[in-house]
Amino acid sequence: MPDVLSQNEIDSLLAALSSGEISPDEMPKQEEKQRVKPYDFRNPQKFSKDHIRTLELVHDNYARIISNYLTAQLRSNVKVKIESVQQITYEEFIHSIPNPTILTVFKMPPLSGSVLFETNPQFVYEAIDILMGGTGYGRFKLREFTDIDKNIIKHVNTGLISSLKLAWEDILKVHPEIEGLETNPALNQTLAPNEPVALITFSVELGRVSSFINICIPYLSIEKVLDNFVVKYWFQESDPNTLKESKLKIRDRLNVVPAEISALLGSTKLTINDFLKLGTGDVLVLKEKISNPCKVVVRDELYCYGKPGLIGKKVGIQVLDMINKDVEMDE
Repeated sequence: MPDVLSQNEIDSLLAALSSGEISPDEMPKQEEKQRVKPYDFRNPQKFSKDHIRTLELVHDNYARIISNYLTAQLRSNVKVKIESVQQITYEEFIHSIPNPTILTVFKMPPLSGSVLFETNPQFVYEAIDILMGGTGYGRFKLREFTDIDKNIIKHVNTGLISSLKLAWEDILKVHPEIEGLETNPALNQTLAPNEPVALITFSVELGRVSSFINICIPYLSIEKVLDNFVVKYWFQESDPNTLKESKLKIRDRLNVVPAEISALLGSTKLTINDFLKLGTGDVLVLKEKISNPCKVVVRDELYCYGKPGLIGKKVGIQVLDMINKDVEMDE
């Protein structure tokens, strides 16, 4: 914000200019600060703030759902919390996760394409150790996953991914279906490297150790249903009876709003010279005949045609024909 001069400072500057103590060229010039927001055209922002906010709300609820699921499965106190929702490229996501890891590829109709569910190796080792009878508190070395490890964690991930159906039901009815499981992220070439994706990261607190779970949703998968991700549509009431009642209440409130109505009896053209010579008693000849209907205007919009007349001792307009008779049908 530029500094605001007080009245005394303004008076002092004007007095100095008048007396010649300072010249206009010597006046300090405030450099205009332009607020420039950086934008990378190579990585356009496909997800708006509304989309990111809705994804955060949906998956915050999902974090609570899978907390209960994992607590029941592992019979240990598990806390899951959403950490971030951001747009990145698919290449950045692949480079941000370790190798090996458990990368579950699944579909979620009506979303198109594949969605990725990545469970961090630390979480996988702890979960497998607990399910095999251990405590989950040991130190685990990064190693390749065996077929037994994959089958055990696939069973856990099936429940985690199925919970998405409950978390998404407020905005979209989805049906998750697991397609496969990968351990090397670099081998999964389901998307182009520069394809924008929404990355939802969760922290999982199991015992004394924290790990992470990631969900990678490509923009192409939700492009056709993005309207459902606007918060105002998400919270919109879907009960037909409630919607009808709300419309009636809105219409009742609109009925008491005053609207300015005017009637145009006719028009004519005058030169500027004739207009300036107008005086009391002058008569203007209109283009319209006395038998022609006049235009009735509501808030500068032509609404209907009418015939001027008297209603008792008051001037009135009798409506002859309506314009846009199908307005009620459009509503």
